[in-house]
Amino acid sequence: MDIRTVPNPLVRAGGRWLHRVNQRHPWSHNDHFHGWILRRLPARRRRALDVGCGAGLLLSRLRGRFGEVLGVDADAAMAAVSAERFAGDSSVSVRHARFEEVDGAFDAITMIAALHHMPLEAALRHASELLEPGGRLLVVGLARPESLADFVWDVPSSLLNPLVGMVKHPHPVTKPVDDDGPAMPVRDAAETFAELSRVVRRVLPGAHIRRQLFFRYTLEWTRRV
Repeated sequence: MDIRTVPNPLVRAGGRWLHRVNQRHPWSHNDHFHGWILRRLPARRRRALDVGCGAGLLLSRLRGRFGEVLGVDADAAMAAVSAERFAGDSSVSVRHARFEEVDGAFDAITMIAALHHMPLEAALRHASELLEPGGRLLVVGLARPESLADFVWDVPSSLLNPLVGMVKHPHPVTKPVDDDGPAMPVRDAAETFAELSRVVRRVLPGAHIRRQLFFRYTLEWTRRV
């Protein structure tokens, strides 16, 4: 929910103030959840797959925790950035590929802000097929806000966002940061949290899907057989 669009002058003014603070103290909602993933890695750690690896930040944190780490990204420019980052590191490989093109067996599959770029049910089924018994799927995703419950979660996220930014990035940004790298592909989520939950529970029995602050949800599932 973008509270700057709410038709109340005081709320709109507050929303503009929050926006200015967020711009001066930026932080990554996706990187914020790396710790959530790292705390939930499976016991067996031979191979890991990061889907939608982007610039490779999560790959750098999975490296050393698994014998082999593979990153894939459907965007050629982002895959090239990650490939260059890990050039010469035999434990990390990067491919420009769509998730459905990946085969093999993995002990962990991670996705951060990637699942909503793919057909939901097909992607979940493919993940379940790639996981070894005992392997774990760990997803940090985005859902389309629609219900009152969705907006109830978005309001505290909007209010807390600048506070977290001032802690993580205490020195204000006074001008745009130059970045010659490729832009991260962006897409709005199509499914609501309720729609996601129904599909997840049908395809991945026993999965844990939860709303989280800062406009994200988490999904954790372990393949038992």
